Amino acid sequence: MLPDPSHTFELDVAQCQDLLKSENPPLLIDCRELNEYTHCRIDGATLVPLSNFMGPAETEFSSGDVPAIIYCHHGVRSLNAIFYLREQGFTHTYSMAGGIDQWSLLIDPEVARY
Repeated sequence: MLPDPSHTFELDVAQCQDLLKSENPPLLIDCRELNEYTHCRIDGATLVPLSNFMGPAETEFSSGDVPAIIYCHHGVRSLNAIFYLREQGFTHTYSMAGGIDQWSLLIDPEVARY
């Protein structure tokens, strides 16, 4: 179950993993750049670089109610992305705290670190 978006901006990697394994998983959006995505990524993620977020990002969402987890390297860009999306009415967006680096450390060591 997704937490109340009015109180939560970030989810830790364990929460993200649980949600991604759920019956109705949220979208998983990687907001890093292509060279980072090519180097390593979380299975099932769609690349929407923050550098062009104002256009392509919105195409990933059909409405403001589509839940999504957004991640980057350490969690700063993904927070910026969800702040932008929430201003646009996409309320069920969450940043993965610690980003792909924490995912690699705590969830899947097969994901390369950089």
